[in-house]
Amino acid sequence: MKLMNRHVPFFFIFSFLLLLASACRNENADSKLIHLESPGGQLGLDFFLDDSARASYLVCFDGDTLLEPSRLGFLFRDWPALSSGLVIESSEQHEADEKWEMPWGEQHWVRNHYRELAVKLREPGGEKRQFTLRFRLYDDGLGFRYEFPRHQGKDSVVILDELTEFRLAGNYRCWWQPGDWDIYEHLYHDTPFREIDALKYRHHPNLAQSYIPFNAVNTPVTMKTAGGLYLSFHEADLSDFPGMTLRVFPDELRMKSELVGSDRYAWKASRKLPFHTPWRTLQVARRPGELIESKLILNLNEAAKYEVPWFKPMKYVGIWWEMHLGKSSWDLASGRHGATTSKAMRYIDFAAAHHIGGVLVEGWNTGWEHWIGFDDREGVFDFVTPYPDYDLQKVASYAREKGVQLIMHHETSSAPRTYEAQMDTAYALMRQLGIHVVKTGYVGKIIPKGEYHHGQWMVRHYRKALRKAAEYEVAIDAHEPIKATGIRRTYPNFISREGLRGQEFNAWASDGGNPPEHLTIIPFTRMLAGPIDFTPGIFNLKLSPWKDKNQVNTTLAHQLALYVVIYSPVQMAADLIENYEGHPAFQFIEEVPTDWEESHVLQAEIGDYICMARKERNGKNWFLGAITDENGRTLKIPLSFLAPGVRYEAHIYRDGPDAHWDKNPASYRIERKDFVSGDTLTARLAPGGGIALSFFPLDR
Repeated sequence: MKLMNRHVPFFFIFSFLLLLASACRNENADSKLIHLESPGGQLGLDFFLDDSARASYLVCFDGDTLLEPSRLGFLFRDWPALSSGLVIESSEQHEADEKWEMPWGEQHWVRNHYRELAVKLREPGGEKRQFTLRFRLYDDGLGFRYEFPRHQGKDSVVILDELTEFRLAGNYRCWWQPGDWDIYEHLYHDTPFREIDALKYRHHPNLAQSYIPFNAVNTPVTMKTAGGLYLSFHEADLSDFPGMTLRVFPDELRMKSELVGSDRYAWKASRKLPFHTPWRTLQVARRPGELIESKLILNLNEAAKYEVPWFKPMKYVGIWWEMHLGKSSWDLASGRHGATTSKAMRYIDFAAAHHIGGVLVEGWNTGWEHWIGFDDREGVFDFVTPYPDYDLQKVASYAREKGVQLIMHHETSSAPRTYEAQMDTAYALMRQLGIHVVKTGYVGKIIPKGEYHHGQWMVRHYRKALRKAAEYEVAIDAHEPIKATGIRRTYPNFISREGLRGQEFNAWASDGGNPPEHLTIIPFTRMLAGPIDFTPGIFNLKLSPWKDKNQVNTTLAHQLALYVVIYSPVQMAADLIENYEGHPAFQFIEEVPTDWEESHVLQAEIGDYICMARKERNGKNWFLGAITDENGRTLKIPLSFLAPGVRYEAHIYRDGPDAHWDKNPASYRIERKDFVSGDTLTARLAPGGGIALSFFPLDR
């Protein structure tokens, strides 16, 4: 779909001149200040060169400063730093407005409306290098990136450091996790900016890999200003570049880009010229739900390179949770092998009987006896040879007969070179068997030693797997991944990923598992990056008889509500199927879809509670989910999202009157009631509880 470039009318030119004298203007800048504002006018940016001729910018919202003057630049190896002594060669502005269709997602159509400023900078002396800073302002945030052209006598650059700054205008409240180069499975912390201390979490007993070299935070990192605005810092279109953490300088209220490096090389990235960096992003919202509803990260990515008609969003069950409970094992030698032919066929029968689209089978292929805890993991898995008690061909054929998708599993044990050598063979087997989704895993320290999960070397690997999978009509759900940055728009077969402290921590973590507030923070932090394979739907919350020292710290109704609150086009019903059979509450998991026409955050406060409503794609049914932290609360929820003039029958799955995440988590009630658009729902949420509703038009 073409961008629509519009001519700037006279009234806009007049407004632009007035804004140059507005509160957003940096009075200390020289006369070469360039101002840009968002289409609606509330978000403003000033670009200027400071007293040392360094590129700098300032951001304001409704006239209030959000980011103080912040500097930009890069350090290179064997090339002078590109930070000071610059002049503005030229600048251009334009506006674009388009609408594009999501092949699957939280909503069907997305508007991409922004104003753009491209500033070309050069060195007046020395090598006379040039580069462009491109800013895009939306009404809900901004993105900017560096663009480096060809340079005579130079075909590539080695990057030592990125000097991008974000100088906060106040000691904002922050929801953050440590800037770990290897994993995103830390809990989020809620502190003022000046109290961020990532280094105290360097040694975590429950992580298979972790490396925190600086007092830095992972992105997205979310903040709240004293004036009540909500901010989120992240990046978009991470391609052939290291992931960005944000190094924290608490006393200066400053963050600086800290790229993930490599111990094998004394630099952060290597790129051929010309190239551009990922977008550095800032989302801005008046209410927390607007952060979730924003599509800024997606919009900063390129349009889809191919279509994926062979992928259909779905729910799935699988042979997975029982390994975390200790009921069975991934490996055959243990004598408790989970992935057997008979068990897989039983799961397929269950899925077919309950309108569940897929079945995941982990531990099906040889090699699990030597997959973790060993330094030499190259060649452990071959991704095509099943254990003798698992007949892959028979299981795949049976799934097809039952109309169920088999989901493949490829655990690489963080030996990417082994995986790359076998991608064609592994994906060709999947295509032969009619399997279109694979869950990949990267548990453990990366081989070769010295590389990290979030560095450029692994970013390239994840992208190679994605492109190769598309050739064989395979979609990827990655665990232990690089973070999502909106790439799913460009490569729509990257359907979901883990990248957070997931459900399995409740089964085996020694620190008590995920606290009740965990999933009231995740939608405003990790989920801003993209879809999450969290694996909800645990009904046996006390994990009896398998784990007497662990439990899931929510109520059953909370687990149901997650199918609406946490977004993924593939949603697992993660519990053992024997805990679902004959259980009335499983009806909601059968009812709820995984593909949406539109999504709305109705009420929310980060770390306390969230209520979401979503309408099914190409349908009339609505679904609502609300969850709370360890504190019980009652929400009054207007149902204005329902179609006017239509009466809906609602199936209500709520906490029982005595429900409590610890004392009585399985207490729930199912009710039916009619509603119309003008009604208000009274939702009582137990401590750690939730509520889930399905709304069906009575005239359907």
